[in-house]
Amino acid sequence: MTIKELITQGISDSYTYQEYRSLVNDLLTEDKSTGHEQSEALTNYSMLNDRRMKRLDKTLKVNGAVAEKFANTETNVTWLVLTEGWCGDAAHSIPVMNKLAELNEGIDLKIVLRDDHDELMNNFLTNGGKSIPKLVAIDKETKEVLNTWGPRPSTATQMVNEYKAQHGSLDPEFKEDLQIWYNKNKGVNIAEDLSNIL
Repeated sequence: MTIKELITQGISDSYTYQEYRSLVNDLLTEDKSTGHEQSEALTNYSMLNDRRMKRLDKTLKVNGAVAEKFANTETNVTWLVLTEGWCGDAAHSIPVMNKLAELNEGIDLKIVLRDDHDELMNNFLTNGGKSIPKLVAIDKETKEVLNTWGPRPSTATQMVNEYKAQHGSLDPEFKEDLQIWYNKNKGVNIAEDLSNIL
């Protein structure tokens, strides 16, 4: 399959933000998470992420200059986001993407499950890995890929890279520090990054 065919298939299999939120929620009532692999840990992550997204949906504000840029830029794109409900980075990023897309009629946010779209995911790897969330900005008319973003905002990526360089891998302590950073940053870094690929 060509990349355009994979994108077209991804879009046709996708969820709106509200549908995705409902899917994650409905699966949790059955003690499940999205994805092909099921475990208690993944379900627990999904539960935590569901609460995070709920909180962000209520409290998230997009600041002046970024909000203005999104409201006033003429565009006609699909933001196709590969993700899974258990992904911590996604729980912080996708509500921001939704708020930004709501500011501009020309942005159509579509969410697709990574594990169901392996071939599509393989076209958007990060350092050879299937890291999520991965946002692919696509021209609605031509289905050309205009840009990509993810799996983390630029500041968090820098934090991860520096920590890995020093310690070799990410430990639970770092992951907790990263969550604290996300909570303090309130989506500002994500919104700024995405305004740069608008």
